[in-house]
Amino acid sequence: MVKIRLQRVGKKKAPFYHIVVADSRSPRDGRIIEKIGTYDPMTDPATVVLDKAVVEKWIKNGAKPTDTVKGLIEKIK
Repeated sequence: MVKIRLQRVGKKKAPFYHIVVADSRSPRDGRIIEKIGTYDPMTDPATVVLDKAVVEKWIKNGAKPTDTVKGLIEKIK
């Protein structure tokens, strides 16, 4: 099963995330299929950069976003 989820890339106490499409069996920071955006919770307000067309394509093809990513997608719309 394919999921749209967060991949942490920030350093200690300074989180930064890539929004990625990955197999649900791969580890959080493991192998990905495609990077579709970024999320920076340290800015005020939090910065979300997302390619909407690619997100729609993956959801149409059956990828399920996690709860956190689903909330970020709804904020963008």
